[in-house]
Amino acid sequence: MFRSRRVATLAAVTLVAGLSLTACGGDDGDSGSGGGDSSITMLPKNLGNPYFDTSTAGAEKAAEELDAEVEEVGPDTASPEAQVPFINTAAQQGVGGLIVSANDPEAICDALTEAMDAGVSVVTFDSDTNPECRDLFINQATAEGIAKVQVDLIAEQIGGSGEVAVLSAAANATNQNAWIEMMEAELETSYPDIELVDIVYGDDDDQKSFDQTAALLQAHPDLKGIISPTTVGIAAAARYLSDSEHKGKVALTGLGTPNQMREYVENGTVEAFALWNPEDLGYLAMYATKALVDGDIEGEEGDTFEAGDLGEYTVGADGEVLLGDPYVFNKDNIGDFDF
Repeated sequence: MFRSRRVATLAAVTLVAGLSLTACGGDDGDSGSGGGDSSITMLPKNLGNPYFDTSTAGAEKAAEELDAEVEEVGPDTASPEAQVPFINTAAQQGVGGLIVSANDPEAICDALTEAMDAGVSVVTFDSDTNPECRDLFINQATAEGIAKVQVDLIAEQIGGSGEVAVLSAAANATNQNAWIEMMEAELETSYPDIELVDIVYGDDDDQKSFDQTAALLQAHPDLKGIISPTTVGIAAAARYLSDSEHKGKVALTGLGTPNQMREYVENGTVEAFALWNPEDLGYLAMYATKALVDGDIEGEEGDTFEAGDLGEYTVGADGEVLLGDPYVFNKDNIGDFDF
């Protein structure tokens, strides 16, 4: 099962005959083709996920500014096999660009390569593939920064010692595994008195994540903290803790959105958590994709492009574009955000 959503922008003025459209933020000179196919497909890991709803909203905002058209498609479950048909369809339709959050670094590579061979500009965001399978990766923050902020938060909340566990998304999720590996290294070097006793997977499914939280607490009666680097997982874990005897005794942090976590911060279940702005991530991904489609950039290191309200960005090594640093949300500031 899947659903799709299309947003198209209409020109507000009549264009002079013979003039070609150019992307907002592109050069006024002769650089780039100045008019690639403005049809772009957005393929998140799965639909019905608040995080990806927000990133798609950012892409749609950028599309309006760019006079582009974006269609969101995707599977109901977060698996690489479920993404492949959507990639193939986008290539067959001849869209200008494809924006993908990968459920696996390798499993969708063949399909993405075929799409690129068909002339589609491929941009990953949130979760990357192997670099040769796409043109650009829009990274929300460095893996090191994301891992460190979560480890620092849990360490502060449990007093620097005790047992902790990780509630992740899918076992093969590229970004989750990179963060967890670096969390383990950070714990070992900076917090030797904290022991990571378990890693479990909720597959970005609310009920499974809820059940895995219960299982963790039963399996590890001395557990002092849980790190959940996934917006679905942290919300499900918070819901479980808030109605259990463990509220206020077992710390919870990770990556979440303010709107889904506000209740749990305000009622004392969660002290602090982190994230970037997923709307900005989708917004940046759309601007980068349109710049590729129009030929304003080629995805090479050192390429620069304008991203509307976010300003200028530079392509780094391996085609990576970095949004910025993670942000910590707590009771003092969570009311200032709405996403």
